This record gives sequence, structure tokens and C-alpha cells, in this order.
Amino acid sequence: MKFRVRLLGTGPSQGVPSLGGADETGDWGACDPLDPRNRRFRSSALITAGDGTRLLIDPGPDIRAQLLAAGVARLDGVLVTHSHADHVLGLDEMRAVNRVIGRELPLFATAETLESLRVRFDYCFLPPTRGFYRPCLAAETVAPGDMLTIGGLRLTIWEQDHHVMTTLGLRVGDFAYCTDVVRLPQGSLAALAGIDTWVVDCFQRQPHPVHAHLGQVLDWVTRLRPRRTILTHMSNGLDHEALAAELPTGIEPGVDGMELSF
Repeated sequence: MKFRVRLLGTGPSQGVPSLGGADETGDWGACDPLDPRNRRFRSSALITAGDGTRLLIDPGPDIRAQLLAAGVARLDGVLVTHSHADHVLGLDEMRAVNRVIGRELPLFATAETLESLRVRFDYCFLPPTRGFYRPCLAAETVAPGDMLTIGGLRLTIWEQDHHVMTTLGLRVGDFAYCTDVVRLPQGSLAALAGIDTWVVDCFQRQPHPVHAHLGQVLDWVTRLRPRRTILTHMSNGLDHEALAAELPTGIEPGVDGMELSF
């Protein structure tokens, strides 16, 4: 199965830079503002199959700019890993996608996530209307352990521990994507066995209550031994150049717009 992955965003819930800073033009933390690799949208990804099927992972608040940068307006499905704001606040932007494709857009999420989205975005799940003046999403309930076929894409999903809730990780072929995770249950580690390329949450160097930190990721890599590991959901405490210089061979910080081919 041939497919491509584009990292639409590799930043944390507030992005990099976050609002603030001494002159209120942005808080870059330890990141060099002159290095464009440090400018990070909220974490999201796009998977495109060889037949052109496109699956969006997490429509966060930056999704309009992210899809414009990718030159993408048509989608065949959306997978929401969990209901935190930085992963769902772009749902309203899907109405433009509805207009392009001329139909409902399937949205895949757990029953718990769908319950939250129906409360916060109830209007997105109403029957279709002429002109798509609002989003029109067709809810599809999924559960950890499911295998999904969406056009030319075949993927498996599993549960992850985000401390405050369960999130979904996913695998397509030998590629895996794990955002917003602080612990991986034994079954999830088994689902990751034999991966070649892994995009994984790494918020900061020191331990964090709800996100993986650098030491945790290095331990996982030692156990799973992927050929290539790419860090995502990185805070403004992780400068790209400084981090890349200290990482072992085979591990690298992600960059918004990074393209991977399989």
C-alpha cells in the first residue's frame, strides 16, 4: 500500500510562538524566532493513499491555514484522536470541504469523543442542507482495536493514556502516529511492534503530567526500535536546532509541512 503523510502541525495546544512575550508579539520560550522550523501550528496530520484518498487527523484551530499551505481542499474523512480543543476547534472549517466534495464528510471518533463533539458542535451533525452554510459531518463510531478501511487506506487504531482521558493512536502499514500520550498500555505497545517510522508526542525535556517527555520517548524507542522517529506536539521549550543536535541517530524533531512517503 502506497501512501504519503504530511505533518500539518507539530506544536502544542498554544502553538509556537504562543500569545505573549515581552513585546506581546509572541512568546518563543527557548526557540529561536529566526529559525522558521520553530514556528509550529497545532498538531495535525494528513494521510493520502496511492488512490488519492485523504484522511485528516485532528482538525485543530489552525486547520484552514494548514490545508491552504498543503494545497488541499478535498477530504474523504476525518479522524479525531480525542476531544481537546487544540484537536477539534477547526471543525467549523469543514463546511468549506463539504462545498468542495458536495456531500457529508465522514468523521471517525470514539463514542466518548463523539458525545463531546455533539454537545459542542451540535450543528455539525444535523442533516445536510443546500449550499453547506454549516458543516455536515457523518459520525462513525470507532473503538480501540478496530481496523478501518477508508478508500485506499487501511489503518488500525488503539488506546493511549493521556492521563485526563483516553486518546487514539493509529497505524498505517509500518507508519504510526501517536499524539497526546503520556503512557502506552501493554496492548498499545504490542500494536506498535515492527514499525518503521513513528511520529510521537514529545512535549518537553522534563516529565509532564499528560504528555510524553524526551526521556520517555527515548525509552520507547529503545524498546520498539523504529528506523525513524519524528517528534511532534513540541512546546516552545524545544528549539529545533538545539534539540536536533542532541538527539540520537534516527530521532528528529518534526517540522510543519514535513512530507513522508511510504
